[in-house]
Amino acid sequence: MDSVTAWRGWLGGLVFTMVMGIVGLGLARLPVLADVGSMASAILAAVLYRQVAGYPESLRPGIEFSSRWLLRTAIVLYGLRLNLAVIMHQGWVLLIRDALTICVTLATMWGFARLFRANGRLPLLLGVGTGICGAAAIGAVASILAANAEETALGAGMIALVGTAFAVLDTLIRPVVGLTPNQYGIWTGISLHEIAHVALAAAPAGSQALTLALLAKLGRVLLLVPLSFAFLLWKKRQMRHQQGREAVEARIQFPWFLVGFVACSALTTLFPHLVPKSLSDGITTLSSFMLTMAMVGLGLNVHFSYLRRHAGRPLAVLVCTSLVLWAFTWLSLRL
Repeated sequence: MDSVTAWRGWLGGLVFTMVMGIVGLGLARLPVLADVGSMASAILAAVLYRQVAGYPESLRPGIEFSSRWLLRTAIVLYGLRLNLAVIMHQGWVLLIRDALTICVTLATMWGFARLFRANGRLPLLLGVGTGICGAAAIGAVASILAANAEETALGAGMIALVGTAFAVLDTLIRPVVGLTPNQYGIWTGISLHEIAHVALAAAPAGSQALTLALLAKLGRVLLLVPLSFAFLLWKKRQMRHQQGREAVEARIQFPWFLVGFVACSALTTLFPHLVPKSLSDGITTLSSFMLTMAMVGLGLNVHFSYLRRHAGRPLAVLVCTSLVLWAFTWLSLRL
């Protein structure tokens, strides 16, 4: 492939994922898909495109750029949402709840995966997405766990679907769960999958409940960093035992984008007035759209045959784990 062809493939693929991302935004305005969100809608559109038109091979360089580098850049920018001082001064109790939530989620996911015989990396990806922050967390650990694009896209799509269902359920049963508005906000923040799900469920309970919900959720996002490094060490030890040190270093790369995530969090913490709110909101919107473009690139790698072979058991594991997490966090606030 000559340089001109490669350049056209890169630019064309980037434009393609951008257009499909806009399609995802449009689909997310429809009545049913509005609760699912733009990322899941974009994945759905990309999967359907792949089945009908096939993979656009000439655009592969740009598509892979979106699914890899835009995803990581979006995760770095995600760190600007995370003011560490606010979490440590106002939410350290919530941070303890968040850590417990993640431990319970991963242990429960592992147990149900064994029960349903759902092997492979997908259940682990779903555990991380459920315990921390959905698609962003899945994207952060996918390379560490050597997950392929199909597993990553499928995990992100499942998290969006199941998380939306639980967010709507929380909203419907809010009057009868026996929690104060503040407790309800904390409950949504420590139990729901994506930040969008937390906002959707907590907003009807009032501004204070929403603030606590987002604070609890951002504490879980903060814990993405130590969890990712724990997975890195575990994976390296596992592979070193199987293949030797050289093979491990060649196959597992240090997740430098997480350093960027921490740096952006530190910037927001140390210099909170350096980034004006209008700019911060714009960056948040941009990072969300970059994630949507990345999901398009991942969705194009999904085959329906793969879904039929691999989706059923992991979906059952995800639903059962979410139910346990939902009940456990509710009981922890009631007792």
